[in-house]
Amino acid sequence: MATRTKLTKSAAAAYKLANLPTDGQVRVVIERVSPELDGGRFPIKAVPGETIAIEADIFLDGHDKVAARLLYRHVDEPDWSEVPMTFIVNDRWGASFPIEKEGQYRYTLEGWVDHIASWQHEIALKVAAGQRVTSELMAGAVFADGMAQRAGGDDKSTLEWVAGLFRTGSDESADIQYEEAIRVAQSEQFTDLLRRYPERQHPSRYARELVVDVDRPKAGFSTWYCLFPRSASPEPGLHGTFRDVERLLPRLESMGFDVLYLPPIHPIGHAFRKGKNNNVVAQPDEPGVPYGIGSELGGHTAIHPELGTLDDFKHLIAIAKNHGMEVAMDLAIQCSPDHPWAKEHPEWFKKRPDGTIQYAENPPKKYQDIYPVYFETDDWQSLWLEMKEIMLTWASWGVRIIRVDNPHTKPFQFWEWLIKEVRKQYPDLIFLAEAFTKPKVMQQLAKRGFAQSYTYFTWRNTKHELQEYLTELTQSEMKYYYRPNFWPTTHDINPYILQSGHEPQFLIRFLLAATLSSNYGIYGPSFELMEHLPFPGKEEYIDSEKYEIRHWDWSRTNRLTYLIGLVNRLRRENPALQATNNLTFCRIDDDALMAYLKVTGENRLLMVINTDAYNRRAGMVQVPTWQLGIGDDQPYTVHDLLTGAYYTWRGQWNYVELDPYQLPMHLLKIEL
Repeated sequence: MATRTKLTKSAAAAYKLANLPTDGQVRVVIERVSPELDGGRFPIKAVPGETIAIEADIFLDGHDKVAARLLYRHVDEPDWSEVPMTFIVNDRWGASFPIEKEGQYRYTLEGWVDHIASWQHEIALKVAAGQRVTSELMAGAVFADGMAQRAGGDDKSTLEWVAGLFRTGSDESADIQYEEAIRVAQSEQFTDLLRRYPERQHPSRYARELVVDVDRPKAGFSTWYCLFPRSASPEPGLHGTFRDVERLLPRLESMGFDVLYLPPIHPIGHAFRKGKNNNVVAQPDEPGVPYGIGSELGGHTAIHPELGTLDDFKHLIAIAKNHGMEVAMDLAIQCSPDHPWAKEHPEWFKKRPDGTIQYAENPPKKYQDIYPVYFETDDWQSLWLEMKEIMLTWASWGVRIIRVDNPHTKPFQFWEWLIKEVRKQYPDLIFLAEAFTKPKVMQQLAKRGFAQSYTYFTWRNTKHELQEYLTELTQSEMKYYYRPNFWPTTHDINPYILQSGHEPQFLIRFLLAATLSSNYGIYGPSFELMEHLPFPGKEEYIDSEKYEIRHWDWSRTNRLTYLIGLVNRLRRENPALQATNNLTFCRIDDDALMAYLKVTGENRLLMVINTDAYNRRAGMVQVPTWQLGIGDDQPYTVHDLLTGAYYTWRGQWNYVELDPYQLPMHLLKIEL
């Protein structure tokens, strides 16, 4: 093993004056590491059970061999674990490591000149050329000595024997030992020992330690149901309460939902209160908009009294947990003119030249009942700390999921700070970004800490649009940090494609959301009951319950409610539906039929869906049998988990036909 020459003080001083680098013996270059977000500025995301695949370009000068390893550790662990990296192609190397627990992992790479492998390669070339390599065997003995020092047990004894064999074989007169030494030097056994006890002289360590933020499993797989608690009363005309919501929990549990999302539950302001259908004048008995937060009864940490008390809300959280659900709250950083902040902190709001506070606008929309918070206030530090206290208060109630309304209208830096700060005390908090805005803004919010994000799925309808968008989400850099949450509709959005009320269209949109993304949600019971009438000319609902209390017949069922319950059960039973990035689109010769494969372990699912809600479609789908270990002419069984039907298919190409008036999707489990 090579030794390092110790410099005299005068020589070291002379080298320093000559501006010589301190790592002049390092020859390996490591670059283009993936995943690495913005030069390591942001962490990637994972949940326990996932495997993180790392790649990098690793190379060196000359013809020597290179070796590399992936180093990783959980931040609670003092020591690094290591995985040898393997050559892929064109100086690209790869390795992976498992995510076993929540918290944070760090990873980096290390590469070095593999002198022993270079020696082994040189032996092979010279022997093939008919040259005698006695001198090389002497060098090999030195390498084996060094490996033996790093080994133990039987491996140590084996390497000591190998070193002796190489020395004996280097004797010009020892032909038998020479042949044995050559055989051992090129053997798989010695190569395996080489990998286990490498010589890492002058290693090159990647300049950064990169980070994985590991959320709890709910961040990666969740099923959301949104309802307005004030519309939960069984009696028409009565204001619903938290106790009324509790009565609905068995129904939601039976349908397979595990997140109950409630729009704001705080006191509603009186000034400029909006009436039915966003009328600027509210009648005396109209309840106002829950997003007009705050009154003389309090603000973001107060409970609207007609819903119940804080104890009632905590009771709802506890009962929901008994039904396998978590309650998600809605964070809307805005105030009614009656919010306590308007009097106590007028500096937190933007003022017009006449001194009055500017209400919210999104032309042509006007929100006279809402004051937006002004984040450029000189008192921004106090504002930030107040928001942190609100989040900590909610968490103390038992809330662990927060849907943030319009986060893209607040500073990125604020969100990064807030999420990190509250997660120091409550690391299991999950934040969902409700942002429908420019792509780079949505992506930046995800990088800054939002565990889940709304998407453009609501407006992606054709086969081409869906495949293009899902390819971006699951195959670009976004797959490392952007967890999509698909919603066919929201209480703000009634998309044009559903405004006809055509039942097959609702089935299609639901099935796409629930099988393409591991996180999805519905605005129910509006979506369940296929409510569709729009406000004229807009992607909004007429008689929206944002502006009025609605009465729903919670006992009603239809094909969609049945399908929701069935698919949610299948999502729980099939690991392949609990991930998003395991998506592979399959060829199919029809511009409306879309086919996609999802595989997790031995769970193999093929979905074929007709995106044409009005016409029967048929075509040949190409199953990527080469990925599944199926022979070109091999028969296999596919089981439609939606209908219970079994089919025998053979090879890659098979016939499918879907009538949207019967069922627009096959959800096929491939059984080998």
